[in-house]
Amino acid sequence: MFSDNKKPRVMTELGGQPNRIEKNTKIKGDIVSEADFRIDGKLDGNVKTSGKVVIGIDGYIHGKVECVNADIEGNFNGELIVADLLSLKSSAVIEGTVMVSKLAVEPGATFNASCTMKGKEGKGALNSPTKHSATSNEPAKAS
Repeated sequence: MFSDNKKPRVMTELGGQPNRIEKNTKIKGDIVSEADFRIDGKLDGNVKTSGKVVIGIDGYIHGKVECVNADIEGNFNGELIVADLLSLKSSAVIEGTVMVSKLAVEPGATFNASCTMKGKEGKGALNSPTKHSATSNEPAKAS
């Protein structure tokens, strides 16, 4: 009788409604959100969220993404910073730089990225520079 008022909650602890960019939608610009975000369209810009980012099989992001967790089925090109788990499905194509705590890669995924992993004890490590960029003009130095 009151089933409309009881919606299942599959969001982050912070609540809110899921954000979604649908297929055949193109956005140029930056997105800041406290809720989860799903991209099935194209985004040329940056995403920063305290939730989860999902790039659907038809989704594409070119830019910088900062999030807690990410599931990628589509394409990503840029800088990806994931505080906890990055999960790459078999159809995923990743290019650029990746900083992550945990990484799960299905067979078939394309992962052409420079990857830095941090342990749980280094909670703030994602914000501190720990490695020289691969695009730096300086020669690499061994310590």
